[in-house]
Amino acid sequence: MIQSMTGYGKNILQLPSKKITVEIKSLNSKNMDLNARVPGAYREKELLIRNRISKSLVRGKVDFNLFIEVTGEETNTQINETVVRQYMKQLENVAEGDPVELLKMAVRMPDALKTERDEIDETEFSKIIEAVDEALIAINSYRADEGKALEKDFVMRVESIDSLLTQVIAIDPERIDNVKERLRKAVSDLKENVDENRFEQELIYYLEKYDITEEKVRLKNHLDYFKETLAKNDSNGKKLGFISQEIGREINTIGSKANYAPMQQLVVNMKDELEKIKEQALNVL
Repeated sequence: MIQSMTGYGKNILQLPSKKITVEIKSLNSKNMDLNARVPGAYREKELLIRNRISKSLVRGKVDFNLFIEVTGEETNTQINETVVRQYMKQLENVAEGDPVELLKMAVRMPDALKTERDEIDETEFSKIIEAVDEALIAINSYRADEGKALEKDFVMRVESIDSLLTQVIAIDPERIDNVKERLRKAVSDLKENVDENRFEQELIYYLEKYDITEEKVRLKNHLDYFKETLAKNDSNGKKLGFISQEIGREINTIGSKANYAPMQQLVVNMKDELEKIKEQALNVL
């Protein structure tokens, strides 16, 4: 079953004095491109979190956000009283004023507030990791649902190309007769007597140039292989992209050899379906 690289996962963890929100978003990318925003208090744990996310999501442009909101009475930020009092004295020397107004000005000055960095609480961090895992479960579920929608679209378009190929096969004898008739008419318009054996040899030469038997067989095989790859348990968007390229080569060759308007119209429709497949394959994990 294929998975999309587009996804979203979120988990909120409520602790006695903190509200912790984990948010993960992903879009398509050739490789793992992870942008992580982690509060400074947990910076030393960032690599561990990154590795966990990369292992789970494998590929994509991923944005990870860890938000921590203090909801209790605890706070690591305190007023630096000594510094604030010094600021107020200096301000009084410059201009007399209401102490309350001087205080408002003083607390805006550098170093007026100090933040004490606590050691990481391992119990708390283990709960954060659980929240990350829950968000990863959510985003992978989202990716799987998106993958199901993509798979339906792929199958529909591959079957459309297969149907067009069936029409190509059906009109191929008519195309060959048309080519023969045009060559005979061209010779007739010259109003010259030609060696019939030589003409037949030349006719065979041109028909071999226009023969698309191998292309029809290979195209059918590539279409079947695409559907087989879709049905496998692992999601391999790069492989689907490679198969799409091979499908495109056979369609292009049929178009260049067609030399027959009805067949070329079918080829144009095949190309249209294939372009949509290629665009969607970029979103597959």
